[in-house]
Amino acid sequence: MAKDLNKVQMTGYLGADPEMRYTSTGSAVTNFRVASSRTWKDKEGTQHDDTEWFRIVAWDKLGEICNQYLTKGTRVYVEGRLQTRKYTDRDGVDRYTSEVIAQDMIILSPRGERGPVPDAEESYEEPGDAHGAPSAPARRSPTPSSGRAPTPPSGSRAPSRATTRNTPQPIENIDSDDDIPF
Repeated sequence: MAKDLNKVQMTGYLGADPEMRYTSTGSAVTNFRVASSRTWKDKEGTQHDDTEWFRIVAWDKLGEICNQYLTKGTRVYVEGRLQTRKYTDRDGVDRYTSEVIAQDMIILSPRGERGPVPDAEESYEEPGDAHGAPSAPARRSPTPSSGRAPTPPSGSRAPSRATTRNTPQPIENIDSDDDIPF
């Protein structure tokens, strides 16, 4: 029996910071959008630019990594599968959305460098919560003044992440090269 193939590979730039939530069972789910552009010339030699926006959903450990390291403007390679799901909007109308369920992600931007982000289409509309994820606030807020990372909802098994995302932690009490831990 032949196997079927559902595989998406893309490169592009994040249009906004990722948003991570936890499901009621404690699984992390991170959503973000990637703009993938192409340039082409028509028969008259006129150059055209097309940008396609993709919704990306990353689950569990990959979702936590995406939330921790990706920011708006980061260039990424994403590999996954295409999934179309049905949801009902606020007016009770059935709608459909297609998403890439990420299975792999590679950061292509040099560390700390952000690329150009195409303007989002004005008709771009966010559907309801992805896959029954609770409507709890995204886990992207700065850490509390206590210096601890925000904790997942009670009952969650997701590990906590670094105290401040993408910021080096202070080095304390290093008096000589003998104290450096590497």
